[in-house]
Amino acid sequence: MSSDFKQMRNTAPKKSGKTALRRVNKWLHLWLGLASGIVVFVVCLTGAIWVFNEEIMRWFEPSMRVEVRNEAVVEPSKVLSIAATAYPESKTTYAYYQQGTAVRVGVGTEADSERYILYLNPYDGHIQGKTTYKKGETAFFDWILVGHRHIWLPHEIGQPLVNYGTLVFVILLITGLIWWYPAKWNAASRQKSFNIKWKAGWKRINLDLHNVLGFYALLVSLALALSGMVYGIAWYSKGLYWVTSGGESEPEWKRVSSDTTQQGKHYSYNQALDLVWERMITENPSSGGFYYAFPDSTQAHSTISIRTYPAPGRFYDVARHTFDRHTLKRLEFFEVFDKSFEQASAGAKLRRMNYDIHIGTILGLPGKILAFVCSLIGASLPVTGFIVWFNRKGFGKKNRKSKSQVKPGAMQISTKAICLALLFLIENILLSIS
Repeated sequence: MSSDFKQMRNTAPKKSGKTALRRVNKWLHLWLGLASGIVVFVVCLTGAIWVFNEEIMRWFEPSMRVEVRNEAVVEPSKVLSIAATAYPESKTTYAYYQQGTAVRVGVGTEADSERYILYLNPYDGHIQGKTTYKKGETAFFDWILVGHRHIWLPHEIGQPLVNYGTLVFVILLITGLIWWYPAKWNAASRQKSFNIKWKAGWKRINLDLHNVLGFYALLVSLALALSGMVYGIAWYSKGLYWVTSGGESEPEWKRVSSDTTQQGKHYSYNQALDLVWERMITENPSSGGFYYAFPDSTQAHSTISIRTYPAPGRFYDVARHTFDRHTLKRLEFFEVFDKSFEQASAGAKLRRMNYDIHIGTILGLPGKILAFVCSLIGASLPVTGFIVWFNRKGFGKKNRKSKSQVKPGAMQISTKAICLALLFLIENILLSIS
Protein backbone atom coordinates (compact mmCIF):
# COMPACT_ATOMS: atom_id res chain seq x y z
CA MET A 1 0.00 0.00 0.00
CA SER A 2 2.79 2.35 0.87
CA SER A 3 4.56 1.72 -2.45
CA ASP A 4 1.37 2.57 -4.39
CA PHE A 5 1.02 5.80 -2.45
CA LYS A 6 4.60 6.78 -3.20
CA GLN A 7 4.07 6.07 -6.88
CA MET A 8 0.93 8.24 -6.96
CA ARG A 9 2.76 11.07 -5.19
CA ASN A 10 5.66 10.93 -7.63
CA THR A 11 3.42 10.94 -10.70
CA ALA A 12 1.08 13.71 -9.45
CA PRO A 13 1.47 17.07 -11.27
CA LYS A 14 3.65 19.54 -9.43
CA LYS A 15 2.22 22.89 -8.45
CA SER A 16 3.98 25.99 -9.60
CA GLY A 17 4.19 27.37 -6.08
CA LYS A 18 2.85 30.74 -7.26
CA THR A 19 -0.14 32.31 -5.58
CA ALA A 20 -3.15 33.52 -7.54
CA LEU A 21 -1.98 37.10 -6.93
CA ARG A 22 1.40 36.42 -8.50
CA ARG A 23 -0.16 34.66 -11.49
CA VAL A 24 -2.53 37.58 -12.13
CA ASN A 25 0.32 40.05 -11.56
CA LYS A 26 2.49 38.20 -14.07
CA TRP A 27 -0.31 38.15 -16.65
CA LEU A 28 -0.95 41.90 -16.24
CA HIS A 29 2.73 42.79 -16.45
CA LEU A 30 3.24 40.71 -19.57
CA TRP A 31 0.29 41.81 -21.66
CA LEU A 32 0.14 45.43 -20.55
CA GLY A 33 3.85 45.65 -21.31
CA LEU A 34 3.41 44.23 -24.81
CA ALA A 35 0.43 46.51 -25.50
CA SER A 36 2.13 49.74 -24.36
CA GLY A 37 5.73 49.04 -25.37
CA ILE A 38 6.04 51.42 -28.32
CA VAL A 39 4.35 54.29 -26.45
CA VAL A 40 6.52 53.84 -23.35
CA PHE A 41 9.67 53.59 -25.47
CA VAL A 42 8.98 56.83 -27.38
CA VAL A 43 7.79 58.83 -24.35
CA CYS A 44 10.75 57.80 -22.19
CA LEU A 45 13.33 58.34 -24.92
CA THR A 46 12.01 61.80 -25.87
CA GLY A 47 11.76 62.68 -22.18
CA ALA A 48 15.42 61.78 -21.67
CA ILE A 49 16.43 64.00 -24.59
CA TRP A 50 14.26 66.89 -23.35
CA VAL A 51 15.80 66.96 -19.86
CA PHE A 52 18.98 68.63 -21.11
CA ASN A 53 17.48 70.60 -23.99
CA GLU A 54 18.83 73.94 -22.75
CA GLU A 55 22.35 72.60 -22.29
CA ILE A 56 22.31 70.84 -25.67
CA MET A 57 21.05 73.95 -27.47
CA ARG A 58 23.70 76.08 -25.82
CA TRP A 59 26.37 73.59 -26.85
CA PHE A 60 25.35 73.39 -30.52
CA GLU A 61 24.23 77.01 -31.01
CA PRO A 62 27.12 79.41 -30.23
CA SER A 63 24.79 82.39 -30.76
CA MET A 64 22.96 81.43 -27.56
CA ARG A 65 25.98 81.82 -25.32
CA VAL A 66 26.58 85.02 -23.35
CA GLU A 67 28.72 85.99 -20.44
CA VAL A 68 26.67 86.81 -17.34
CA ARG A 69 27.02 90.45 -16.31
CA ASN A 70 25.57 92.36 -13.40
CA GLU A 71 23.56 94.67 -15.65
CA ALA A 72 19.91 95.27 -16.43
CA VAL A 73 18.51 93.32 -19.37
CA VAL A 74 16.90 94.98 -22.37
CA GLU A 75 13.40 96.40 -21.98
CA PRO A 76 10.45 94.96 -23.94
CA SER A 77 10.08 98.05 -26.10
CA LYS A 78 13.72 97.76 -27.19
CA VAL A 79 13.25 94.07 -28.02
CA LEU A 80 10.24 95.02 -30.17
CA SER A 81 12.17 97.78 -31.88
CA ILE A 82 15.11 95.50 -32.73
CA ALA A 83 12.83 92.75 -34.06
CA ALA A 84 10.74 95.25 -36.06
CA THR A 85 13.86 96.71 -37.66
CA ALA A 86 15.06 93.26 -38.68
CA TYR A 87 11.63 92.01 -39.89
CA PRO A 88 9.20 94.92 -40.28
CA GLU A 89 6.48 92.76 -41.88
CA SER A 90 6.40 90.13 -39.12
CA LYS A 91 4.80 90.08 -35.69
CA THR A 92 6.97 89.65 -32.58
CA THR A 93 5.29 87.10 -30.32
CA TYR A 94 7.55 86.37 -27.33
CA ALA A 95 10.92 86.86 -25.66
CA TYR A 96 12.49 84.14 -23.49
CA TYR A 97 15.66 84.45 -21.43
CA GLN A 98 17.54 82.17 -19.05
CA GLN A 99 20.63 83.39 -17.26
CA GLY A 100 23.75 82.71 -19.31
CA THR A 101 21.92 82.58 -22.64
CA ALA A 102 20.83 85.04 -25.28
CA VAL A 103 17.29 86.36 -25.30
CA ARG A 104 15.34 84.21 -27.75
CA VAL A 105 12.82 86.36 -29.61
CA GLY A 106 10.06 84.71 -31.63
CA VAL A 107 9.21 86.61 -34.82
CA GLY A 108 6.39 85.48 -37.09
CA THR A 109 3.68 82.87 -36.66
CA GLU A 110 2.98 79.33 -37.90
CA ALA A 111 0.76 80.80 -40.61
CA ASP A 112 3.60 82.85 -42.14
CA SER A 113 5.76 81.54 -44.98
CA GLU A 114 8.79 82.10 -42.75
CA ARG A 115 9.30 82.64 -39.05
CA TYR A 116 12.46 83.41 -37.11
CA ILE A 117 14.20 83.07 -33.77
CA LEU A 118 16.52 85.97 -32.99
CA TYR A 119 19.28 85.59 -30.41
CA LEU A 120 19.82 88.94 -28.69
CA ASN A 121 22.51 89.89 -26.24
CA PRO A 122 20.45 90.43 -23.06
CA TYR A 123 22.35 93.56 -22.03
CA ASP A 124 22.76 95.62 -25.21
CA GLY A 125 20.27 93.99 -27.59
CA HIS A 126 22.87 93.10 -30.21
CA ILE A 127 21.66 90.35 -32.58
CA GLN A 128 24.10 87.49 -32.09
CA GLY A 129 22.42 85.12 -34.52
CA LYS A 130 19.14 83.91 -35.95
CA THR A 131 17.37 80.75 -37.08
CA THR A 132 14.89 80.70 -39.96
CA TYR A 133 12.04 78.20 -40.25
CA LYS A 134 10.00 77.70 -43.39
CA LYS A 135 6.27 77.08 -43.09
CA GLY A 136 5.77 73.60 -41.64
CA GLU A 137 9.35 73.30 -40.35
CA THR A 138 9.86 72.56 -36.67
CA ALA A 139 12.82 73.09 -34.36
CA PHE A 140 14.39 69.85 -33.19
CA PHE A 141 13.38 70.16 -29.55
CA ASP A 142 9.87 71.28 -30.52
CA TRP A 143 9.70 68.07 -32.56
CA ILE A 144 10.94 66.08 -29.56
CA LEU A 145 8.27 67.69 -27.37
CA VAL A 146 5.54 66.80 -29.86
CA GLY A 147 6.75 63.21 -29.76
CA HIS A 148 6.76 63.26 -25.97
CA ARG A 149 3.24 64.63 -25.76
CA HIS A 150 1.46 62.71 -28.52
CA ILE A 151 4.05 60.55 -30.37
CA TRP A 152 3.77 62.62 -33.58
CA LEU A 153 0.19 61.52 -34.18
CA PRO A 154 -2.81 63.87 -34.48
CA HIS A 155 -3.39 65.46 -31.08
CA GLU A 156 -6.78 63.85 -30.51
CA ILE A 157 -5.29 60.39 -31.11
CA GLY A 158 -1.77 60.69 -29.77
CA GLN A 159 -2.46 62.51 -26.53
CA PRO A 160 -4.83 59.86 -25.07
CA LEU A 161 -2.34 57.18 -26.13
CA VAL A 162 0.46 58.95 -24.25
CA ASN A 163 -1.71 59.82 -21.22
CA TYR A 164 -3.05 56.34 -20.65
CA GLY A 165 0.14 54.70 -21.85
CA THR A 166 1.83 56.54 -18.97
CA LEU A 167 -0.84 55.25 -16.59
CA VAL A 168 -0.15 51.73 -17.85
CA PHE A 169 3.56 52.35 -17.28
CA VAL A 170 2.81 53.14 -13.62
CA ILE A 171 0.93 49.83 -13.34
CA LEU A 172 3.86 48.06 -15.01
CA LEU A 173 6.29 49.52 -12.49
CA ILE A 174 4.16 48.27 -9.60
CA THR A 175 3.54 44.81 -11.08
CA GLY A 176 7.22 44.64 -11.99
CA LEU A 177 8.17 45.28 -8.37
CA ILE A 178 5.84 42.48 -7.23
CA TRP A 179 7.31 40.15 -9.84
CA TRP A 180 10.87 41.17 -8.88
CA TYR A 181 10.31 40.65 -5.13
CA PRO A 182 11.86 37.27 -4.18
CA ALA A 183 9.68 34.62 -2.53
CA LYS A 184 12.54 33.98 -0.09
CA TRP A 185 15.32 36.33 0.99
CA ASN A 186 18.70 34.64 1.10
CA ALA A 187 22.19 35.25 -0.26
CA ALA A 188 21.34 33.78 -3.66
CA SER A 189 18.12 35.79 -4.09
CA ARG A 190 19.83 39.03 -3.03
CA GLN A 191 22.61 38.43 -5.52
CA LYS A 192 20.06 37.78 -8.26
CA SER A 193 17.83 40.74 -7.37
CA PHE A 194 20.41 43.49 -6.95
CA ASN A 195 23.25 42.54 -9.30
CA ILE A 196 23.69 42.00 -13.02
CA LYS A 197 25.54 38.79 -13.81
CA TRP A 198 27.80 40.15 -16.55
CA LYS A 199 29.64 36.87 -17.05
CA ALA A 200 26.44 34.98 -17.86
CA GLY A 201 24.95 34.40 -21.30
CA TRP A 202 23.29 37.28 -23.15
CA LYS A 203 19.78 36.07 -22.28
CA ARG A 204 20.55 36.19 -18.56
CA ILE A 205 22.20 39.59 -18.93
CA ASN A 206 19.11 40.87 -20.77
CA LEU A 207 16.85 39.53 -17.99
CA ASP A 208 19.03 41.18 -15.34
CA LEU A 209 19.01 44.48 -17.24
CA HIS A 210 15.21 44.36 -17.22
CA ASN A 211 14.77 43.33 -13.59
CA VAL A 212 17.69 44.96 -11.79
CA LEU A 213 17.78 48.29 -13.65
CA GLY A 214 13.99 48.46 -13.47
CA PHE A 215 14.17 48.10 -9.69
CA TYR A 216 16.87 50.75 -9.25
CA ALA A 217 14.97 53.23 -11.44
CA LEU A 218 11.60 52.48 -9.84
CA LEU A 219 11.10 55.46 -7.52
CA VAL A 220 12.38 58.08 -9.95
CA SER A 221 10.41 56.53 -12.83
CA LEU A 222 7.24 56.62 -10.71
CA ALA A 223 7.83 60.30 -9.91
CA LEU A 224 8.36 61.13 -13.60
CA ALA A 225 5.28 59.19 -14.71
CA LEU A 226 2.92 60.41 -11.99
CA SER A 227 3.95 64.04 -12.52
CA GLY A 228 3.51 63.61 -16.28
CA MET A 229 -0.05 62.36 -15.85
CA VAL A 230 -0.98 65.69 -14.25
CA TYR A 231 -0.75 67.33 -17.68
CA GLY A 232 -2.99 64.90 -19.52
CA ILE A 233 -5.50 63.07 -17.33
CA ALA A 234 -8.06 65.47 -15.85
CA TRP A 235 -9.56 63.11 -13.26
CA TYR A 236 -6.10 62.19 -11.99
CA SER A 237 -5.00 65.83 -11.83
CA LYS A 238 -8.11 66.85 -9.88
CA GLY A 239 -7.87 63.84 -7.58
CA LEU A 240 -4.20 64.47 -6.81
CA TYR A 241 -4.88 68.12 -6.01
CA TRP A 242 -7.81 67.13 -3.78
CA VAL A 243 -5.65 64.67 -1.84
CA THR A 244 -2.60 66.94 -1.47
CA SER A 245 -4.61 70.03 -0.54
CA GLY A 246 -6.71 68.35 2.16
CA GLY A 247 -9.96 68.17 0.22
CA GLU A 248 -9.85 71.39 -1.82
CA SER A 249 -11.01 71.40 -5.44
CA GLU A 250 -8.44 72.06 -8.13
CA PRO A 251 -8.66 75.72 -9.24
CA GLU A 252 -9.72 76.36 -12.81
CA TRP A 253 -7.96 78.54 -15.35
CA LYS A 254 -9.87 81.76 -16.01
CA ARG A 255 -10.12 83.49 -19.35
CA VAL A 256 -9.01 87.07 -18.81
CA SER A 257 -8.89 90.01 -21.19
CA SER A 258 -8.05 93.68 -21.21
CA ASP A 259 -10.80 96.27 -20.73
CA THR A 260 -11.42 97.37 -24.32
CA THR A 261 -13.31 100.48 -23.15
CA GLN A 262 -10.01 101.86 -21.81
CA GLN A 263 -8.10 101.56 -25.07
CA GLY A 264 -6.01 104.66 -25.80
CA LYS A 265 -6.97 106.45 -22.56
CA HIS A 266 -3.87 105.82 -20.45
CA TYR A 267 -0.71 104.46 -22.09
CA SER A 268 0.71 103.80 -25.50
CA TYR A 269 1.50 100.21 -26.46
CA ASN A 270 5.23 100.51 -25.74
CA GLN A 271 4.68 102.50 -22.55
CA ALA A 272 2.43 99.78 -21.19
CA LEU A 273 4.98 97.07 -21.97
CA ASP A 274 7.87 98.86 -20.24
CA LEU A 275 5.85 99.98 -17.20
CA VAL A 276 4.54 96.47 -16.58
CA TRP A 277 8.05 95.08 -17.01
CA GLU A 278 9.52 97.57 -14.54
CA ARG A 279 6.80 96.81 -12.02
CA MET A 280 7.24 93.07 -12.46
CA ILE A 281 11.01 92.95 -11.94
CA THR A 282 10.77 95.37 -9.01
CA GLU A 283 8.30 93.15 -7.16
CA ASN A 284 9.60 89.76 -8.30
CA PRO A 285 13.22 88.58 -8.62
CA SER A 286 14.23 87.93 -12.24
CA SER A 287 17.91 87.02 -11.96
CA GLY A 288 17.12 83.55 -13.31
CA GLY A 289 15.38 84.80 -16.44
CA PHE A 290 11.99 85.73 -17.84
CA TYR A 291 9.35 84.92 -20.42
CA TYR A 292 7.48 87.78 -22.04
CA ALA A 293 4.40 87.14 -24.21
CA PHE A 294 3.78 90.23 -26.35
CA PRO A 295 0.10 91.14 -26.71
CA ASP A 296 -1.39 91.38 -30.18
CA SER A 297 -1.46 95.11 -30.86
CA THR A 298 -4.35 94.65 -33.32
CA GLN A 299 -6.60 93.06 -30.66
CA ALA A 300 -7.82 95.47 -27.97
CA HIS A 301 -8.70 92.63 -25.57
CA SER A 302 -5.19 91.08 -25.64
CA THR A 303 -3.23 91.03 -22.39
CA ILE A 304 0.39 91.30 -21.27
CA SER A 305 1.75 88.06 -19.80
CA ILE A 306 5.10 87.89 -17.97
CA ARG A 307 6.98 85.25 -16.01
CA THR A 308 10.11 85.94 -13.97
CA TYR A 309 12.39 83.23 -12.58
CA PRO A 310 14.28 83.91 -9.33
CA ALA A 311 16.99 81.35 -10.10
CA PRO A 312 18.27 79.86 -13.37
CA GLY A 313 16.96 76.42 -14.27
CA ARG A 314 14.25 76.47 -11.59
CA PHE A 315 10.55 76.89 -12.29
CA TYR A 316 8.39 76.17 -9.23
CA ASP A 317 8.84 79.63 -7.66
CA VAL A 318 8.19 81.48 -10.91
CA ALA A 319 6.16 84.69 -10.67
CA ARG A 320 3.56 84.33 -13.41
CA HIS A 321 1.24 87.30 -13.90
CA THR A 322 -1.11 88.75 -16.51
CA PHE A 323 -1.95 92.43 -16.89
CA ASP A 324 -4.58 94.56 -18.60
CA ARG A 325 -2.56 96.32 -21.29
CA HIS A 326 -4.66 99.49 -21.12
CA THR A 327 -4.91 100.05 -17.34
CA LEU A 328 -1.95 97.88 -16.19
CA LYS A 329 -4.24 96.19 -13.66
CA ARG A 330 -3.07 92.70 -12.66
CA LEU A 331 -5.61 90.06 -13.64
CA GLU A 332 -6.11 86.90 -11.60
CA PHE A 333 -6.25 83.93 -13.96
CA PHE A 334 -5.17 80.85 -11.97
CA GLU A 335 -5.19 80.61 -8.20
CA VAL A 336 -2.14 78.32 -8.13
CA PHE A 337 0.05 81.09 -9.61
CA ASP A 338 -1.78 84.19 -8.46
CA LYS A 339 0.13 84.15 -5.16
CA SER A 340 3.84 83.84 -4.52
CA PHE A 341 5.22 80.38 -3.87
CA GLU A 342 5.71 81.17 -0.17
CA GLN A 343 2.06 82.25 0.19
CA ALA A 344 0.59 79.33 -1.75
CA SER A 345 -1.20 76.43 -0.05
CA ALA A 346 0.43 73.00 0.26
CA GLY A 347 -1.55 71.63 -2.69
CA ALA A 348 -0.72 74.66 -4.83
CA LYS A 349 2.98 74.40 -3.94
CA LEU A 350 3.09 70.76 -5.03
CA ARG A 351 1.30 71.63 -8.25
CA ARG A 352 3.80 74.41 -8.96
CA MET A 353 6.64 71.95 -8.29
CA ASN A 354 5.17 69.43 -10.73
CA TYR A 355 7.23 70.49 -13.77
CA ASP A 356 10.46 70.56 -11.74
CA ILE A 357 9.67 67.05 -10.48
CA HIS A 358 8.90 65.91 -14.03
CA ILE A 359 12.26 66.99 -15.45
CA GLY A 360 14.32 66.50 -12.28
CA THR A 361 15.25 70.14 -11.62
CA ILE A 362 13.62 69.89 -8.19
CA LEU A 363 16.99 68.40 -7.09
CA GLY A 364 19.15 70.62 -9.28
CA LEU A 365 21.75 69.08 -11.60
CA PRO A 366 21.79 65.70 -9.75
CA GLY A 367 18.03 65.52 -10.22
CA LYS A 368 18.32 66.18 -13.95
CA ILE A 369 20.94 63.45 -14.26
CA LEU A 370 18.66 61.05 -12.38
CA ALA A 371 15.72 61.96 -14.62
CA PHE A 372 17.87 61.46 -17.72
CA VAL A 373 19.28 58.08 -16.65
CA CYS A 374 15.96 56.72 -15.38
CA SER A 375 14.18 57.87 -18.55
CA LEU A 376 16.73 55.94 -20.62
CA ILE A 377 16.19 52.90 -18.41
CA GLY A 378 12.45 53.36 -18.87
CA ALA A 379 12.93 53.36 -22.64
CA SER A 380 15.00 50.17 -22.40
CA LEU A 381 12.40 48.23 -20.38
CA PRO A 382 9.98 47.57 -23.30
CA VAL A 383 12.91 46.34 -25.41
CA THR A 384 14.47 44.05 -22.79
CA GLY A 385 11.00 42.94 -21.69
CA PHE A 386 10.05 41.97 -25.25
CA ILE A 387 13.26 39.97 -25.61
CA VAL A 388 12.53 38.12 -22.34
CA TRP A 389 9.00 37.33 -23.54
CA PHE A 390 10.19 36.23 -26.97
CA ASN A 391 12.81 33.91 -25.53
CA ARG A 392 10.28 32.27 -23.25
CA LYS A 393 7.42 32.19 -25.74
CA GLY A 394 9.38 31.19 -28.82
CA PHE A 395 11.56 28.62 -27.12
CA GLY A 396 9.44 27.38 -24.24
CA LYS A 397 9.17 23.73 -23.34
CA LYS A 398 6.10 23.20 -25.50
CA ASN A 399 7.59 24.63 -28.67
CA ARG A 400 11.25 23.79 -28.24
CA LYS A 401 12.84 21.18 -30.47
CA SER A 402 14.97 18.52 -28.99
CA LYS A 403 18.65 19.30 -28.71
CA SER A 404 19.43 16.77 -31.44
CA GLN A 405 17.27 18.73 -33.90
CA VAL A 406 18.70 22.13 -33.18
CA LYS A 407 22.01 23.18 -34.60
CA PRO A 408 24.45 24.78 -32.17
CA GLY A 409 23.90 28.54 -31.99
CA ALA A 410 20.66 28.47 -34.03
CA MET A 411 18.48 29.57 -31.12
CA GLN A 412 20.75 32.47 -30.25
CA ILE A 413 21.03 33.69 -33.85
CA SER A 414 17.25 33.55 -34.38
CA THR A 415 16.52 35.48 -31.20
CA LYS A 416 19.07 38.14 -32.05
CA ALA A 417 17.58 38.43 -35.54
CA ILE A 418 14.13 39.08 -34.09
CA CYS A 419 15.50 41.69 -31.70
CA LEU A 420 17.30 43.48 -34.53
CA ALA A 421 14.13 43.36 -36.60
CA LEU A 422 12.17 44.92 -33.73
CA LEU A 423 14.65 47.77 -33.37
CA PHE A 424 14.64 48.28 -37.14
CA LEU A 425 10.83 48.45 -37.10
CA ILE A 426 10.83 51.05 -34.30
CA GLU A 427 13.40 53.17 -36.15
CA ASN A 428 11.37 53.12 -39.37
CA ILE A 429 8.16 54.04 -37.54
CA LEU A 430 9.88 57.06 -36.00
CA LEU A 431 11.36 58.10 -39.34
CA SER A 432 8.07 57.73 -41.18
CA ILE A 433 6.03 59.78 -38.74
CA SER A 434 8.65 62.50 -38.46
